Amino acid sequence: MFTTMFWILAIWFVVNAIWMYVKRDDQQLQKALGWVNVVAVIAGFWTYFGVSQVAGIDTWFNILNYVNIVLAATQLYLGYRNGHSVKHA
Repeated sequence: MFTTMFWILAIWFVVNAIWMYVKRDDQQLQKALGWVNVVAVIAGFWTYFGVSQVAGIDTWFNILNYVNIVLAATQLYLGYRNGHSVKHA
């Protein structure tokens, strides 16, 4: 289960990051991706700490979990930011 979840999360991370970059201005999509990423982070940490670890990828799994937190925070910021920008003279 550890290896399978790692690869699911790794593939999801790559697809998610590319999709986020391509559709930066779509706030609804950013919100949805951000909340799906929150679920992915919870599942990732539950798997990391809940099942027996595989020595070859345990460090990368942990790194992936923390990078996924940064990606989710960025997506939620982009999704919930105020669309009105103020221009100063």
